[in-house]
Formats: sequence, C-alpha cells, structure tokens
Amino acid sequence: MPDLRPTPDRVRETLFNWLGQDLSGLACLDLFAGSGALGFEAASRGAARVVMVDQSPQVLAALEANARNLGGDPRLRLVRSDAVRFVGSAGSRFDVLFLDPPFRQGWIERLAPIVPGVLAADGVIYAEAENFLEGCGSWRTVRHGRAGQVFYHLMRRGETDGTE
Repeated sequence: MPDLRPTPDRVRETLFNWLGQDLSGLACLDLFAGSGALGFEAASRGAARVVMVDQSPQVLAALEANARNLGGDPRLRLVRSDAVRFVGSAGSRFDVLFLDPPFRQGWIERLAPIVPGVLAADGVIYAEAENFLEGCGSWRTVRHGRAGQVFYHLMRRGETDGTE
C-alpha cells in the first residue's frame, strides 16, 4: 500500500504524551486510518471505542487482519467510507479525532465545517499535514511539531498556543 504514510514512532510517542497515556473511557475516531497505528494505539491505551475509517478496500483488509491478530477487540470498529460522508452521517460524538489525510487534497479544509457534528465540544483533534495549520474549524492548534516533511498538531476548541 504505497500511499500510506504511517505516523513515525517518535511522533506517536509525542502525541500520546500530549493526550495522556491513559485514554480510558474516551471514544476515538481515526478518520484516515491507513496503517491503523493511531487507532490501535488508542485502543491499547484503554479507549472505550475506536472507529477506524478508510475508503480503500486493501487498507480495510489489512486493518481487519491486524484486528484479528490482536484478538478481535470489540472496542474496534472498522468502516469503509469516504471521510466527508462518514462525518456527515456518524450519528455519534468522539472525544479524540485523528486526522491524517493524504496531503495536498484539501481534506482538512473540506472537513473543517462538519467536524463539530462528530467531535465533542471538549474533544481534541490530532492532525498531520504538509504545512503548519492554525486550526480546523473552531479548533485551534495548541501544540505542534515537525518531523521531516510532516507537521503535526494538537487542537482544542477555541484555544491557541500563542506561537507563530
């Protein structure tokens, strides 16, 4: 699956330091699941529910195989869908949104207006992008970093980190 860009281990470690090591009770949405690294990591840290969405049949088959290898955790739900379509019809709220879309396709801009429909008011967004992001909709970047060509961000509603 050549289009996958798994989150590097060092970045994933930083992300879970930002979020806290224990995600017990939280609902997480891995919207462009890809390798599933973020969703599986969230489940391993106690998330109550993890929904992993991807539109590629090959990616979903690999995620299903990995989920089976991990014992078929009932907290995991795998969904084949376009990200915008899923967010528009999700019908439930999430505490953490992992947003790691393919670069240079405008996904974050398209999702920004509809994110409030799927994310709890106090929910957080973790986003990876090809450039620094001020935010996504009414969520603002509060922490950020860069690893090679990837800019990564933690966003909270209405807050800013005060850095440029």
